[in-house]
Amino acid sequence: MEATTAMALNIEEIREDFPILHQEVYNKPLVYFDNAASTQKPLQVVEALTNYYLNDHANVHRGVHYLSQKATDKFEAARETTKRFFNAESSDEVIFTKGTTDGINLVAYSFGEAFIKEGDEIIISTMEHHSNIVPWQMLCDRKKAILRVIPISDKGELDMEAYQNLLSSKTKLVSVVHTSNALGTINPVKEITQSAKSVNAYVLIDGAQAAPHQKIDVQEIGCDFYVFSGHKIFGPTGIGALYGKREILEAMPPYQGGGEMIKTVTFEKTTYNELPFKFEAGTPNIADVMGFAVAMDYMNSVGYENIQAHENALLKYATDQLKQNFENVRIIGEADNKASVISFLLGNAHPYDVGALLDKMGIAVRTGHHCTEPLMNRLNIPGTVRASFAFYNTFEEIDLMINALKRAEKMLM
Repeated sequence: MEATTAMALNIEEIREDFPILHQEVYNKPLVYFDNAASTQKPLQVVEALTNYYLNDHANVHRGVHYLSQKATDKFEAARETTKRFFNAESSDEVIFTKGTTDGINLVAYSFGEAFIKEGDEIIISTMEHHSNIVPWQMLCDRKKAILRVIPISDKGELDMEAYQNLLSSKTKLVSVVHTSNALGTINPVKEITQSAKSVNAYVLIDGAQAAPHQKIDVQEIGCDFYVFSGHKIFGPTGIGALYGKREILEAMPPYQGGGEMIKTVTFEKTTYNELPFKFEAGTPNIADVMGFAVAMDYMNSVGYENIQAHENALLKYATDQLKQNFENVRIIGEADNKASVISFLLGNAHPYDVGALLDKMGIAVRTGHHCTEPLMNRLNIPGTVRASFAFYNTFEEIDLMINALKRAEKMLM
């Protein structure tokens, strides 16, 4: 195997931060290519969680004692870290959520209550994850609004001309994925946002798959909302962040009621807290917020230019090896601008069968429709085998996958 990248990463040194990668499954070295579903966690993140519970645990905000103040300071420092990660104008525009799905549901409910009325139109795309389809369907049912869908090309790219034709004075919101989890397509979100603004529509960007691979700048994009998950960026599960422009968040009603999101409560009337606390009812996921911040710092320490260079090289190498070694491979999603995700079919073999055989040879890939059933229906396929790469993956691991696929092909064909 020969491959070079314009990067300054010591991959073996990085891999030492991820003990889970150094194990065997079925007496084979683990090759973890399921990063689009969830990335592994470096020691630094795990240690942050442990340290909080061993040394810093107390409920945040409102406490006057030392531990509460210490935990609160770290919690709000994590919000500042998240603000920088988004490049938001203010930390008040950063809402901690359970993840991307929770953030989208928050906007669908709260923004929907304040801004959507009967006959309004919401635009999504054919390549959306179910979490960026179902909440809008529910909102449309509730408000008697109309859902419009941007078609895609056979290459897996948005039909931007069709998108322009969908926009109208009725368009209230455009909600699209930044990077497709099933195809790897990186969408032109700045252009999408600018077009939406021409008809005074609001824009939400689902960044779950973009945040692990590229620097996020919400001010550059110009969007009104941006969401992503901690577990996709080498952080804990059950934590994520929603960015929202201050003036819009202030106009939205609370998503949930309880402690923290209130200023005063009487049996006659409740007044709500200021941003960002208005949308963070109850005791928050304190430890995972701290681990979340450490994960963001870790990614910044690796460097996004380095991450992109290495992952792009992995993607090109894997794509070339699949095409060179298999006459009957079909790559699903060949957009000009892609993240390090490669979905494919091996002849007439069912994706599940291919994935199950790869698993027995130590290769962890994802199979199925990847929570994008409408996309699979558009492509007229049952699903795909998906190999998704992170900066800790190696070219040698791709070679192991190719060799495993050759064995699987002999068994299935």
